Amino acid sequence: MTHRELAAAQAYLRLLQTTRAVLDGPSHPPMALPFLAGPIAEADEALGELGMAGNEAAFFRLVADLQPGSGEVRSG
Repeated sequence: MTHRELAAAQAYLRLLQTTRAVLDGPSHPPMALPFLAGPIAEADEALGELGMAGNEAAFFRLVADLQPGSGEVRSG
């Protein structure tokens, strides 16, 4: 996995974690949307830099390949 691929996958995972935390919290979903703006922007930017915006299938393969603690990153 390249550095850009890793960054995009990690940004997505942060977005997913933030979404879960916000939706599990006491706030109602419309009030929770401001908490998601940063993680959404980060994930969008990472996908754009990777050239995968609109290619969810390839991106989700990258996310599935992300193994915690593997530390294996190709330069790219």
